[in-house]
Amino acid sequence: MSNTKEIISQSEKSTARYAKAMGHPVRMYILNLLSKQSCCYSGDLSEVLPIAKSTLSQHLKELKKAGLIQGEIEAPKIKYCLNRENWEEAKKLFSDFLGA
Repeated sequence: MSNTKEIISQSEKSTARYAKAMGHPVRMYILNLLSKQSCCYSGDLSEVLPIAKSTLSQHLKELKKAGLIQGEIEAPKIKYCLNRENWEEAKKLFSDFLGA
């Protein structure tokens, strides 16, 4: 029996990691918002989104873990921006995968 590590490419692993992070409507909203502006603060997001701050924090954590966003502490707030390099990679991977 072959080892799955041998047959699954790095691009498939990366595509799956990005897809998992994007697998919630709130995260898609955050990514869409950040793709249209340079950055935003977590406090601004919590004013717009009708969810608990702890829930928002968890969504931001997942996007950050996947490498789609990055955060910078500007006490007492955290400024979030797209990780442009990974965002471009994700766009290319999805485009290649979907045959667009």
